[in-house]
Order: sequence, then structure tokens, then C-alpha cells
Amino acid sequence: MDSEASALGATGTEVVPPPRRGAWRKVAIDVRPLRHPAYRRIFIGNVTSFFGSQLTAVAVPVQMYQLTHSTLWVGYLGLAGLLPLLVFALWGGALADVLDRRRLLLTSSTLMWAVTLALLVQALLRLDNPGLLLALVALQSAAVAVNMPTGSAIIPRIVNRDEVPQANTLNYTASTAASVAGPLAAALFIQHGVGWAYAVDALTFTLALWAALRLPALPPQEATEARSGRLSDVAFGLRYIATTPVLMLSFAVDIIAMVLAQPRALFPAISAQRFGGGGIGWLYASIALGSVIAGLTSGWIARVRRQGVALIVAVVAWGLAVAAAGLARQLWLCVLLLAVGGAADLVSAIYRQTILQTYAPDRLRGRLQGVFTAVVAGGPRLGDIRAGATAVPLGLTGAWVGGGIAAAVLAVLLAVAFPMLARYTTR
Repeated sequence: MDSEASALGATGTEVVPPPRRGAWRKVAIDVRPLRHPAYRRIFIGNVTSFFGSQLTAVAVPVQMYQLTHSTLWVGYLGLAGLLPLLVFALWGGALADVLDRRRLLLTSSTLMWAVTLALLVQALLRLDNPGLLLALVALQSAAVAVNMPTGSAIIPRIVNRDEVPQANTLNYTASTAASVAGPLAAALFIQHGVGWAYAVDALTFTLALWAALRLPALPPQEATEARSGRLSDVAFGLRYIATTPVLMLSFAVDIIAMVLAQPRALFPAISAQRFGGGGIGWLYASIALGSVIAGLTSGWIARVRRQGVALIVAVVAWGLAVAAAGLARQLWLCVLLLAVGGAADLVSAIYRQTILQTYAPDRLRGRLQGVFTAVVAGGPRLGDIRAGATAVPLGLTGAWVGGGIAAAVLAVLLAVAFPMLARYTTR
């Protein structure tokens, strides 16, 4: 058959071959989910609001220290934010399974915006009340805990199923970029007063409200066992995870990675003792920078079918990169290795989120995203406690390097002992 005939279909009509992606486009981040108007609006709202929230995340502890001159009070902010996040993430996920997710997203977003305005007002009025700051942080954390699982459960409803990994990649890449740019911008605004940081946060958050308002109605798609977001509904979601090995193992490897290998609590001491007090900013930014670079070159992620294996490999790479960074005696090498770990962490996060969103039925996605939020928020904080506690008997290097190696080894042992996750594919 000559070349002209081979270009014709059975009916004689010309067959147009699919466009070939160039070498760079095969590697570059896949932006096809942005074709969907609903997702595009949510993405824009998330990017701008997350950037603004990073300003507040820096401004609140700065203001608390200015008021109290006590690092203990600054530590209380973490406790005030963690407890509501753990409780309301589970409850908010249950609500997302029985209510219209658009309305729930809009309600929680409005509450988050109102708390930011309250932070702005107390700063402008110079109320100077540490207790008020703690209360506002707790209220904001509760609203975030409802907002996050609801927003994540919406994603599979507004993009094609095979575009869920790309959508998650875009979200994670944008959030990590904001984690780098937000604190740097916060430092500039706070020089003129913390009120400026709160004002910019409130302004950027209006786009998140606009995005939630423009979503279509998203009622439950199918019959659900949940009835009213009660405690029994939360317990049902937990039981589902406990009886679903693939999901249970995906949560387990994340807990291993964050609790054992998260080194950030050691950054100040390492900066002072190993790098002469310099490079603290680079240490804190390094993991996020690696995640951003990985996100921008993530075109290959959606083409991986054995996502379970990819998740395990990413966790092992995270642990080994962190361990190697703990041995580095040059700042540039430590930052480089932490960036490699950040890249692996982004890949791990994308696959965990994608497995959860595509494996679980829609009627349970809210509750499971609530558990996901609790694990993602609680794991790094437990990792900070682990790092600080083990540094006393093991020393800084032992706590840092030992945690990374332990995470990598345990992830491998878990995969061998329970092979269900390694066998998981997109099929």
C-alpha cells in the first residue's frame, strides 16, 4: 500500500494522525486540565489565595512574638491550628459527601475570608491581644479543614478522569511556588506593619470566593451511606480505609515519610552549627524549590500506569535524599539534595492524591479527603517533634540522617510485606 492510500480510512476519508508532542512537551508540565472552565477558575483562585495565605502564615507568628516576646506563645499558634484541623478535616470530609460541594466550598471560603478580615481589623485597631490571635488562628484552621477536602473532592467532578494526575500536579506545583514566593513577599510587607500582609491576603482571597461562586451545582452523584456528616459517618470513612489495603498503605507510606524524615525542625541548629549561622532561608526554601522544578517538568507523571510502584520509589528517594543532605558539609550541596527530596515529595503527593481520588467512589471522596488532609497536616508536625526529640540523644546528624534512612527502609519493608500497593495500576 503506497503512502497516499495508507493515509485514507476504510471509507476513503483522510485519517488525520494525532499531533506528536515534542521532546520538551513530553517533559513539561501538562496544562490540559486548564481547558475546563470550572477547573481553570478554581486553579486561579487557589493560586492567588494560597499566596495570600502564606503572607498571613508569616505575619501571625511575627505579630505574636512582637506582642509577647516569647517563643512559647509562638509555639501555641501551632497547637491552636493543629487541633481544629485534625477534628474538622474529618467532619468536613463527611459533610462534603452529603451536601452540595459548591455550597460547602463557598461557605468555608467565606469563613476563611472573614477571619482574614478580622486579623486585619485587630491589627489596624492595635488590640494587641495574644488570646485573640490564638482564637482567630483556631477558627481559620477549622475553616481550612473543611475547605481542603471539599476542594479536593471536587477535582474529579470537573476534569476528565484521565486528567486527574495533571490537575493535581498543577495544584501542587502552584502551591509550592507560593510557598517560596509568599514568605519572601511577606518579609517586604511586614516591614511596613503586619496589617499590610493581612490586607493583601484578604484581597487575593476574593478570587477564591469568585471561583467557588462560579462553580456549577455539585450535589452527591450517587446514594451515600452518610446522612448528615455525623460522627458515625466519619467512622464509616475510617473503616473503609482500614478495609481497603491500597488506600491504607498509601496513607502509611506518607506518615512514614513525614514523621521519620522531615528535617525542618533541625534547620536553625544546622544553620548555626554547620554553616556559621548563614543559609537559613535557603534551607527552608530548598524543599519547596525542588517541588516547583519537579512540577514544571512533570509531563511524564500522568503516563505512569504503575502508580503504586512510583509512589513507593518516590518515598524511598525522599528518605535517601534527606539522609544524604544531612551528611553534606557545604550549604549548596545540602540545599541541592533537599531540593531532590522536595522533587520526590511532590511526585509522592501527586500519586497519593490521584490514587485516592480515582480509587474511591465519589460518595466517599469527601470523607477520605478529610483523612488525607489530617494526615498531610499532622504528619509534618509530628515529624518536627520526632526530629527535635531524637536530636538530644542522637545529635543533629544522627537525628537527620537516621530519620531519612529509616523512612526509606521502612517504605521498602512495607511494600514487600504488603504488595497490594506495589501492584496497583491505573486500570
